[in-house]
Amino acid sequence: MLDYLSEAQFVALIGLAGGIVLGLAARCGRFCTLGAIEDLLYGADDRRIRTWGIAIGTAVISAHLAMWAGLIRPEDTAYVAMTWSPLATIVGALLFGYGMALSGNCGYGALARLGGGDLRSLVIVVVMGVSAYILMSGPLAQLRVAVFPVYEANSPQSLSLLIESRTGLPAWVCGVAIGLIPIGVAFSGQRVPMRPRQVFWGAMVGLAIVSGWIGTQWIADVGFSTFPARTHTFAAPLGETLIYLMTASGTPLSFGVGSIFGVLLGALIGALLRREFRWEACDDSRELKRQILGAAMMGAGAILAFGCSIGQGVSAFSVLAYSAPLTLLLIFAGAALGLRHLIVGYSV
Repeated sequence: MLDYLSEAQFVALIGLAGGIVLGLAARCGRFCTLGAIEDLLYGADDRRIRTWGIAIGTAVISAHLAMWAGLIRPEDTAYVAMTWSPLATIVGALLFGYGMALSGNCGYGALARLGGGDLRSLVIVVVMGVSAYILMSGPLAQLRVAVFPVYEANSPQSLSLLIESRTGLPAWVCGVAIGLIPIGVAFSGQRVPMRPRQVFWGAMVGLAIVSGWIGTQWIADVGFSTFPARTHTFAAPLGETLIYLMTASGTPLSFGVGSIFGVLLGALIGALLRREFRWEACDDSRELKRQILGAAMMGAGAILAFGCSIGQGVSAFSVLAYSAPLTLLLIFAGAALGLRHLIVGYSV
C-alpha cells in the first residue's frame, strides 16, 4: 500500500480507522468519561465505569500480546520514553478534570457530540486545541518547560518493563496478568448487569487504541520517514488539526489529524444509525462561558499531564506507563469536584 500512498497519508489512515471506531463507541456504546463519572456519583449506575474497565483491560492485554509478537516497542512510545513528573501530573490532571466538568465533555466527548450535530461542542474543540498549543509550543511553552521540565528517561517508565528488569518475568506476561484485573473487576459484583453492547464497545475502544500503536510502529519499521509510534489522544491533536486545516498546502497529514476526523465521522455514522443527529446550539451565555473556560483548562491540563482522559486513561495505560493510574484517578477527582460545584450552585 505504501506504493500508492505516502507514509504520512498511510499514518493518517491508521488514525482515521481507529478514530471511526472510537466515534462509534461514543455514540453507539455511550462511552464517555464525564458521563461515566456522573452516572456513578449521581445516578447510582456504575455500568459505564465498568465499561472503562473493559476498555483499559483490553488495551493492556492486547498491547502486551503485540509486544510479545514484536509489533510494539513500548520503550519507543512517548509515555514510556520520557520521565514522569508527578507534580505536572497532579496539576494537569486536576485541571483537566475540573475543566471537563465545566465544559460538560472531554475533547473526545466533544468531538463525538459535534459529529452528532452539537455546535456547542465546536467551541470546546477549538478552544481546547488552541489552549493546548499555547502551552505546548506557544507563548507559555517556555514557562511550562521551566516549571515542569521533561527529560528523556534513563530507563523505560513502564510497570511491566520494570517487573521484567527486576524479576526476569517477561513483560508481556506481566501485562496480560495486570490487564485481567480491571476486566475481572468490571464483571464482578454488578448491581446492574452491563449491556452486551457496553462490553463490546468497551473492548473495541481498547483495540482501537492498540491498533494505533501497531500501525504507526509498522510504518516506523518499514518506511523511510521517522514517524514515532503514536495512538489516540485528544488535546494537542485538536490544535494540530486546526493548523492542518489552515496550512494543508505546507503541512503534511498526521496520525492526530486522521484520528480527529475519524472520531467525527464515526460519531456522525453512529448518530445517523441511531437517529440521534440533530443540530443544537448554546442559548445560555453562562453555559457558553463555562464551556470556554473549561475547554481552556482541559487543553492546558492535558499538556501538563501529558495526555487527556483517553491519552493517559487508555493509551498510556495500555503500555502500563507509570503516569497512567494516577493521572486517570486525578482526572476523575477533578471532574467530581467540578460536578459538585456546579450542582450546589457554583457559577463561573
